[in-house]
Amino acid sequence: MVKEADLYPPVKAYLQRQGYDVKGEVGAADVVGRRGDDLVIVELKTGFSLALFHQGVDRLAVTDHVYLAVPAGGKTKALKANVKLARRAGLGVLTVRLRDGLVEVLADPGPYAARQSKKKKTRLLRAFDRLRGDPNAGGATRHGLVTGYRQDALACARFLAVHGPSKGAKVKDWAEVPQATRIMADDHYGWFVRVSRGVYDLTDAGRKGLADYGDV
Repeated sequence: MVKEADLYPPVKAYLQRQGYDVKGEVGAADVVGRRGDDLVIVELKTGFSLALFHQGVDRLAVTDHVYLAVPAGGKTKALKANVKLARRAGLGVLTVRLRDGLVEVLADPGPYAARQSKKKKTRLLRAFDRLRGDPNAGGATRHGLVTGYRQDALACARFLAVHGPSKGAKVKDWAEVPQATRIMADDHYGWFVRVSRGVYDLTDAGRKGLADYGDV
């Protein structure tokens, strides 16, 4: 079983190669390196946790050079998310490969300015505008989150429930769903069936969907 103490020798050796004089358990810090008046602090943990981030942020009151060190490996997606969070907090991240003591720097400490994604912002604005009303107020409905896509599918289903088999173009105009034909053709929920060229009807699953989401 990995212990925090197992991380210390590789981290110490790494800092020494950078010209630091290194000592462990100095005050509240796990590892402190000194190079003249230059200080670096490393907090050791066997895995990322909120407590580790709290410790790292506290050490920023002493020096701008604070790293969080954890064993190498683990889920890549979670690791990337934790490195991103560390960078936002101004913290660096080290990983330690215990079998050979390799220390890898995944992020250096320092100010971090997030780059906004125009593509993500546009996608969010479209999703916001597509939602009719506020169907997820207070959380998901009892059948899950209601997306703009599901609302459009429900609008198509309601139209077919009232008018019977209809052409996609008619559903598009009357139900005011621009993507009506595509939604019914793709049939992600199993609610629609094509009965002839360009004409769709409602399935039993579609009628159940209308009942399930009757309050949306």
